[in-house]
Amino acid sequence: MSAFTPKRYQEQVLDSVQAYFQACHELPSPSIAFTATTERLWERGNPYYPLSGFPSDMPYFCLRVPTGGGKTWLAAKSVQLVNTHLLRCEHSVILWLVPSKPIREQTLKALKNRVHPYHAALREAGPISVLDLDEAKSITRATLDTSTTIIVATRQAFQVEEEECRKVYQSSGALMHHFDNLSPTQRDALLRDGEGTERTTPYSLANVLRLRRPFVIVDEAHNSRTELAFDMLARFRPSGVMELTATPDLERTPSNVLHSVCAAELKAEEMIKLPVLLQTEPNWQQCLADAIGRREALHQLAAEECRAGAPYLRPLVLIQSEPRRAGVETLDFERLKNELISNHNIPANEIVLATGEEKGLEQIEADYPLGIADPVCPVKFVITQKALAEGWDCPFAYILVSMASLSSATAVEQLLGRVLRQPGASHRQAKALNQSYAFVVSRNFAETAGTLRDRLVAGAGFEKREVAEFVTAAQTEQARLDLEGHAGRVMVRPVTITLPEKPDLKSVPKPVRDKVRWDGKLNTLTISTPLTEDEAEALSASVQSATAAAAIVQAAEVSRTTAIEFFQTPAELGVRFGVPQLALRVQGELTLFDDPEVLDYPWDLSPYDAAPTADDLSLLGAGLKVAEGGVIDVDNASGRVMARFLPELQRDLGLVYQPEHWDAIRLATWLCRNLPEPSLTHASKQAFVAAWLTDLLRRDGFNLGRANLQKFLIRHLLEARIRDLRQQAVSKAYQQALFGSDAASRVAVTDQHAFEFHAQAYAPSRDYDGRFGHFDFRKHFYGRIGDFDSKEEFECACWLDIQAQQGRIEFWVRNLVRREGCSFFLQKADGRFYPDFLCQLSGSTDQPKAILAVEYKGADRWNSAEDDRLIGGLWAKLSEGRCRFVMLKDKRWDGIEEALN
Repeated sequence: MSAFTPKRYQEQVLDSVQAYFQACHELPSPSIAFTATTERLWERGNPYYPLSGFPSDMPYFCLRVPTGGGKTWLAAKSVQLVNTHLLRCEHSVILWLVPSKPIREQTLKALKNRVHPYHAALREAGPISVLDLDEAKSITRATLDTSTTIIVATRQAFQVEEEECRKVYQSSGALMHHFDNLSPTQRDALLRDGEGTERTTPYSLANVLRLRRPFVIVDEAHNSRTELAFDMLARFRPSGVMELTATPDLERTPSNVLHSVCAAELKAEEMIKLPVLLQTEPNWQQCLADAIGRREALHQLAAEECRAGAPYLRPLVLIQSEPRRAGVETLDFERLKNELISNHNIPANEIVLATGEEKGLEQIEADYPLGIADPVCPVKFVITQKALAEGWDCPFAYILVSMASLSSATAVEQLLGRVLRQPGASHRQAKALNQSYAFVVSRNFAETAGTLRDRLVAGAGFEKREVAEFVTAAQTEQARLDLEGHAGRVMVRPVTITLPEKPDLKSVPKPVRDKVRWDGKLNTLTISTPLTEDEAEALSASVQSATAAAAIVQAAEVSRTTAIEFFQTPAELGVRFGVPQLALRVQGELTLFDDPEVLDYPWDLSPYDAAPTADDLSLLGAGLKVAEGGVIDVDNASGRVMARFLPELQRDLGLVYQPEHWDAIRLATWLCRNLPEPSLTHASKQAFVAAWLTDLLRRDGFNLGRANLQKFLIRHLLEARIRDLRQQAVSKAYQQALFGSDAASRVAVTDQHAFEFHAQAYAPSRDYDGRFGHFDFRKHFYGRIGDFDSKEEFECACWLDIQAQQGRIEFWVRNLVRREGCSFFLQKADGRFYPDFLCQLSGSTDQPKAILAVEYKGADRWNSAEDDRLIGGLWAKLSEGRCRFVMLKDKRWDGIEEALN
């Protein structure tokens, strides 16, 4: 299997996890750390909701990743972060819970496969052991002491009525050795059987887990939000809980969403096929024929690209049939298969049935090495009824056909998930191969589009505001009926006609009745909301005369055509918006400057800098108190003594994982191996670590035993020191390269490296919700607008939009922060600067139009923004007039005025 290259959004998810784990140790509690971390990452701190039945300060958080975003890989990569930054131990126990047996088998197979990216991600934690629940019931202490152990199980396996669960709590001689030489503190923490003097401590897997304080990973966590599920987890005394889901619970038992990935980020990173082009057709045979025609067109495009060197691709159609019903003729799988064979000449071997009765997909997996994606496999159509087999995944699926009018929510969500995934996670040359398709038997396009959008929100994890642009009409005439898809950007003019008679509105279905109004004095009928052809037919039946009926039909046609005026954003109109970025000349070629590591700077560690600081010694002293017995606090309100969660956890883990007695050389070697810093030579890192450790061991109260016990904390302190020294070297090189006397020969701003604001790649972590006031923005590049950090920023956006409406600016965009693929940035030595607004200025058509970047800073943050002003000014200077930069404060809009002239 080829090497796996993570997407930028995946790296950001993992950065967020690491930042939270580190904050858990730096701040008073994991709950405070959660709010502080989300505020630092997203500029608005999220409240922390503890889990009922668990310690209130147990680290508990959720990663929200839409369908197709790589949740399992993220979970596997997080294991190393758990060990290093949260538990601060070399080995741990990970309890990995999945929703079903098929998913369990699929996950186990991938995690154990040494060439699979999931296994490679796990191995970053060091030696690993991947077990199922049966294997875990005879696990040895040596395995737990020498490897990070991942136990993969279904959540149902721990429910009381399940036999597997009872075995988890039963005593087993194979586990007896885990309980030798336990301290009183450890024995007090174990579960017991019986009552009174007859109580015994079973040698059970449950008690082994309680000793080892497992970290729990919950896959598809939205399926585990019951009180029973939480009670089950609490019995194992977990060290923390991480949920992964596309659709977290935000109301009943709210998940603590640490990082939320948007579908637009997946689209920008070429992970999913968007938009979904929807077409409705009341005749089921015509609907199927249209889907077949679309598949053939896609197949031709794929074949042309394949001949030009692109990877093999055979577009598939997933057809959702109706269930069989006794005595009633339905569009069941047999009837659809016959239609494909008899009326469309589709060979039988190109059709596979995947229903409760037919196991065609399992047979395909058995017959072909690459399953349905194998070039030798002939299958082009998959007919299912409710849902496909769990775990089945084929990015070749392009077209969803529903004969059931999207009535089965679960099936539609699952089939959509199959269709959305991008083959090979990379875009194809043909635009049509980067989109998904849905054909539905229905007379009402608007209703069908709304249902499909709901399914993307409820099942695939899309944001409510982004689905409008991700489900679009394949046909122009149907697009006009999609008012929801143009929410806030459509004007509907009421259509009024005079009739010779009063219509019998009581005979009309209520949905149609709600769209019209009769005025008895004027004898006029007003259509306030567009009517479909079917609705017009129903309304025309409410009058007797042919003249009145014809007038209603004609007025209805006007209501859904010329009476609708759409306001389209520049993005929807296909306007290109590219912003030149900073480029650095490396070995004679211009390269996008997106990482200060590309700078040529002398960097080495000197043993003279290797000494623990006073803060380091203070942290080590506090850490020793934890290891010796935990830190306790007194609740001022009740006077009760309270143990803090993380100190107690560190104590428990220290009791279980007894440190080996290493000498100074072995300890230094371990520290070097666990300090990833590719820019350093091994010799310089080794010399630095040895000098730092030698200095520490000379101090009173420090010896090898203590250093060995605290080696993870020492590793953390060394990492911080090395990072600080490297940052100093980078900053010096950055200053010289970008602001030295010969900077113009090394740095440039040209269209050769320009950031493109793509039409469907705008993914705010929060949309503006009107909290600072309401304004009818007419000139924003996208239909959505990212949230503002302050009322002054909102007022700045209003001012820009007014200038645009007056013709001084063509359009503007609220630039996003830390949204890869959606954000323009300027690289600094210690991070990235994301200007608040980018504006396309008006100008002549014979030369590139100027770009204006605007940053608003509150007076309290003005002095700390000096680096932002410098890099913004340099960007504008090097662009030779193409780009302009303004940083404002105190609502001094006159600063923008100057830049517009």
